[in-house]
Order: sequence, then C-alpha cells, then structure tokens
Amino acid sequence: MATNQKFSNGFRVNRTMLGTGVVLAGIGTVLSLAGTAIACATLASAGRDYVNRMEVPPSEQARRAMQQAKAASLAGLEAWRTEGRTASAN
Repeated sequence: MATNQKFSNGFRVNRTMLGTGVVLAGIGTVLSLAGTAIACATLASAGRDYVNRMEVPPSEQARRAMQQAKAASLAGLEAWRTEGRTASAN
C-alpha cells in the first residue's frame, strides 16, 4: 500500500506498475525506432544497387521521356495549326 498514491476522488495509482509500464514503453519505442532505421537503410541500399545495375540510368530515361513529350507536343501543335489552316481555306 506504500507504493499507491490516493487522490481525492478515491482513484489509486500503483506507482511501481506505472513506472514499469513507462520504462517498457520507452524500451519498445527505442527498439521500434532501431528496427525502422535498419529497414530503411536496407531498402535504401537495395535501391542504390538496383539503380547501379540499370543499363540506362534514371536521369537518362527522364531526359528521353522529356524529349519525347516535347516532340509530341510540338507535333500536336503543328497538327492543330495545319488543321486550322485547311478548315479556314475551305
């Protein structure tokens, strides 16, 4: 009973159990953060290895895709202009 603290409304708290719970929660949090850090480091390492083994680097793929998008945009614009000229000529 010495470890219990009684509040005015009769609510009793076992301080030893409360302290034990707080310590265990803290240990669990630290272990969880350590596990998360290890998993993230492993995934980052696997991602780097994957990119390094690629025949064409992602930056080159992005550059090619941008060039293709620009060419398609210009082709569409030219087709729209040509269609506008032929429609107004008729």
